[in-house]
Amino acid sequence: MADNNTFDAIVVGSGISGGWAAKELTERGLNTIMLERGFNIEHGKDYEKSNRPVWEYPHRGGRTQQMIADYPHLKRDYPLNERNLHYWASDKDNPYTETKRFDWFRGYHVGGRSLMWGRQSYRWSEIDFKANEKDGIAIPWPIGYKDIEPWYTHVEKFAGIQGSYENLPQLPDSHFFCRQWISILLRKMWHRRSKHIIIINVH
Repeated sequence: MADNNTFDAIVVGSGISGGWAAKELTERGLNTIMLERGFNIEHGKDYEKSNRPVWEYPHRGGRTQQMIADYPHLKRDYPLNERNLHYWASDKDNPYTETKRFDWFRGYHVGGRSLMWGRQSYRWSEIDFKANEKDGIAIPWPIGYKDIEPWYTHVEKFAGIQGSYENLPQLPDSHFFCRQWISILLRKMWHRRSKHIIIINVH
């Protein structure tokens, strides 16, 4: 670190929000420092466990009863398994109180949840932005889909989203760098049943 510890911006945490904030600030010329309490992860080299064949794991990459006992929150969803257990913050060492169910899955390392998210990326539609107003809950949102649309595109161009253009009002099309492939036969089968089949939008 330079002797002159004067910065235009301080970013706390290197996860999805902090990482993106630091990217935007530095690209615009701001002298930015990022503070991260977790351990470093080097792209590629430190993914060894994730890329290891499942038959090389004691439990074929799955979860054990001990993991389920040690991770009462994380066990609720797909992330809990022996292939990525070292990425997740311990539920026992980092407890939190729930008044109602709240799934808070945390990773204390460089990159945070940006390395461990489910990879599905969807845009909110105008229906979502207007739901409060329509349902009479709280107050109407001061912004709508048209206000956010260019920022969706800005992020999607950088992240790289795969998907299919469906032109559905409830699921606005993203800026896709690659169209998700689906067989013509499968589409025809579902369309004959009057079903609209969509491949998930993934990073």
